[in-house]
Amino acid sequence: MRASIVTIGDELLIGQIVDTNSAYLAKELDKLGFDVDTIYTISDKKESIKRILLDQLDKVDLVILTGGLGPTKDDVTKKVFCEFFDDTLVVNNDVLVHVTTLLENYYKRPISDINKQQAYVPSTATVLFNPVGTAPGMLIKKGSTTYVSLPGVPFEMKTIFKGDLSTYLVSNFQNQVKVHQTILTYGVGESLLAEILEEWEENLPSDMHLAYLPSPGSVRLRLSVSGKDRKVLQERLNNILALMPVKAKECVRSYEDVEFPEIIIKELQIRKKTISFAESCTGGKLAVLFSTVPGVSSCFRGGIVPYATEVKTSFLGVDSAVVDEFSVVSEEVAIEMAKEAQKKFQSDYAISTTGNAGPTKGDSTVEIGTVCIGIATPTEVYAKTYFLGQPREKVVNSAIARGLELIYNEIIKNKR
Repeated sequence: MRASIVTIGDELLIGQIVDTNSAYLAKELDKLGFDVDTIYTISDKKESIKRILLDQLDKVDLVILTGGLGPTKDDVTKKVFCEFFDDTLVVNNDVLVHVTTLLENYYKRPISDINKQQAYVPSTATVLFNPVGTAPGMLIKKGSTTYVSLPGVPFEMKTIFKGDLSTYLVSNFQNQVKVHQTILTYGVGESLLAEILEEWEENLPSDMHLAYLPSPGSVRLRLSVSGKDRKVLQERLNNILALMPVKAKECVRSYEDVEFPEIIIKELQIRKKTISFAESCTGGKLAVLFSTVPGVSSCFRGGIVPYATEVKTSFLGVDSAVVDEFSVVSEEVAIEMAKEAQKKFQSDYAISTTGNAGPTKGDSTVEIGTVCIGIATPTEVYAKTYFLGQPREKVVNSAIARGLELIYNEIIKNKR
């Protein structure tokens, strides 16, 4: 079954808001066995919405639109639906009761005429209940295409999808099962990994597809296959993965669709060890990556961002004589930063970063793009220097990737 996703709103087209709805919908539809053909972002003008509705008619089996269902004058999706389906708006009593209750009990104010407009839906539409907002979803079929309109507010859209919409899709569409196997590799570039996997990839069954998804420091592989029986498909994938070259397996960090910090956190938790951070050029981003993982409090002690040189010396405790002798961007300072973080946060491990990320030099004369990463373990402290080029964003992201790989290698040395 084929599907299209349409996000509506001028705010998306001018970059004022980042479209996260289409990414969520594409992922969820894939789980249900749909092939997402296209993703569109269009203006919230009537003509644009009409044009996309007509363009997709009988071309795909399912069209999901998000946005334009609010109570204000610029929200026109519902009206366009009526025109496209030659329908009229009628009051849905269930929606009216819900909107009234929500406003009176939660917002503590009486329902207004503009809020009552939310209860009007096309007479032939199947209403998709929105328990967390006032705008319901709507579903209407025309020809061979099912059209679904959802609110643009992400948490409302997701709630409706998980509820009424997914139930409808499972019941009314016969889809093949899709199974994806994610393999997270680290410390090897995309081109080198492709060389290692070349013969293995050439011998993949014709119905399997391998995709390379590179990011700084890592390459995520996605091996996909479709069929009728999920268990059989997964067994096939497992058998193929067993044949992967040993050299590639050495770079694998996980066979699950997880981020690298989650893997490191799991290894720390298994060993009952802790970690802390002292970040200058990475600006606390390592700590953010860790702190967003549920349950991390068992191993994450804390972090500091001593960006200015004087903060490194006066607050963190780096010896100013070391800074004067070796420069603030040096392995010696990175070592001092890691040692002080480990001591202050009383952690087993610590990572430090100091560098010239660019585009101009700071308190050091070293080459722009130079980053020093310090690693403190229960038994030693050391640092490494990397030359990561430009632009600034690349330097920061690459430094994070190098730091994660270094600390991972140290942690796994410690037997469970």
